[in-house]
Amino acid sequence: MMEERGVLVDHSSISRWAIRFLPLIEKMARKHKRLVGGSWRMGEMYIKIKGVWKYLYRAVDKQGTTVDFLLKAKRDMAAAKRFFDKAIRANGDPDKVAMDKSGANKAAIDAINAGRDVPILVRQIKYLIFGYI
Repeated sequence: MMEERGVLVDHSSISRWAIRFLPLIEKMARKHKRLVGGSWRMGEMYIKIKGVWKYLYRAVDKQGTTVDFLLKAKRDMAAAKRFFDKAIRANGDPDKVAMDKSGANKAAIDAINAGRDVPILVRQIKYLIFGYI
């Protein structure tokens, strides 16, 4: 598109622009994001990205709207807590969370509930399947 107008742009310039401006665009887009429901389904998947295996933490509400997601190399309490902190900061407190029987996820939500007056209700299901990515 730039070349049609006589402007020569190197691919490294495009990459630098993306690094600089995409966080700003994401910040502006989050302001217009729809509100999510108070009941979340949370889970993680082991996926391969560019040849490296990562854990994708993801939560959806009852309508299937993505609450938030996070890619981490490890599946532990610290990663799950970081995911919940990020999701709660961006979307507010959920009323209840349904999750699989992962000990790390339960420990993370218990740590969050420890400092709250009204705890988040946790429902654990052995094999929770919450949709496609």
